[in-house]
Amino acid sequence: MRQAIQRIGFCTLMIAGFALPARADPLPAGFVRLADVAPSIRQDIRYAATDNFLHRKVNGYDAPVCILTRESAEALSRVQRAIATRGLTLVVFDCYRPARAVADMGHWTAAGGPPEPQWYPTVKRGDLIAKGYVGERSSHSRGSTVDVAIGPVDSTPVPKPACGAINADTVDFGTGFDCFDPMSETAHRPLGAEAAANRKLLVDAMRAGGFKNYTREWWHFALAREPFQKQRFDFPVTAE
Repeated sequence: MRQAIQRIGFCTLMIAGFALPARADPLPAGFVRLADVAPSIRQDIRYAATDNFLHRKVNGYDAPVCILTRESAEALSRVQRAIATRGLTLVVFDCYRPARAVADMGHWTAAGGPPEPQWYPTVKRGDLIAKGYVGERSSHSRGSTVDVAIGPVDSTPVPKPACGAINADTVDFGTGFDCFDPMSETAHRPLGAEAAANRKLLVDAMRAGGFKNYTREWWHFALAREPFQKQRFDFPVTAE
C-alpha cells in the first residue's frame, strides 16, 4: 500500500510538473517588459510569428512581447499619454532584438533572391543590407530602439498599404512597417497629404519624448540618451 501511494504521489508530481508552464528567465538589469510600464500601448510584434519579410518566426523571438530598457519604456509611456488626448495609441512592431535575430536576418538576406512586391518591391533580397534596409548590426540589440506607428484607439480599418505590413490598424503612413523602399524614407516626396501629416505627428511626438528618428524608416526611433550605447544583448524575447 505504501509503495502504491508513493507511486501515485510521484505520478501526481510528474503530471503537475508537465502542466506548469516554464517560467522565463529574469530579464537583465535595466530591462522591462513594456506591458508592465505602459499596458495601453498596442503590441504587434511581427518577428514572433510569420507575418514579416522572412515569412517565419525569427530566431530569438519566443513570444510576441516588447522588451525595452526601463528608460525607453518610460519615455514611450509619456508619448502614449500625450497622443491619447487625440484618441490615438502607439503601436509597436519591434523593440529589443536579440543579436541572434540580427544574425538570422543577415543570413536570410545573404541567401539572395528577387524583389518581393509586399516587402521589398524594387530591391533584390541580396541587396537589402547594402541598401541599408537590413543591418548586419542593429541598435535594437541595445534595447532602446523601437519600431512604432500610431493607430486609432477604436481600431478603425485603414486602406491596405502599398508595401509593408498589413492589418496593423494604424493611421495612413503611405507605407506599412518594414516596407524596404525609398517610399519609407521619413521625408519622402511625393506623399499623400494625410500620410505626410501622420509621419510628422509621429516624429514630433517621439522627439518630444526623447527619441530620434532614423530617416530611412519613418517607424524607426532610438532613445537619444540610451543607457547601453556600446553594448548589445542576446537574451531571447520571452513572456513572463
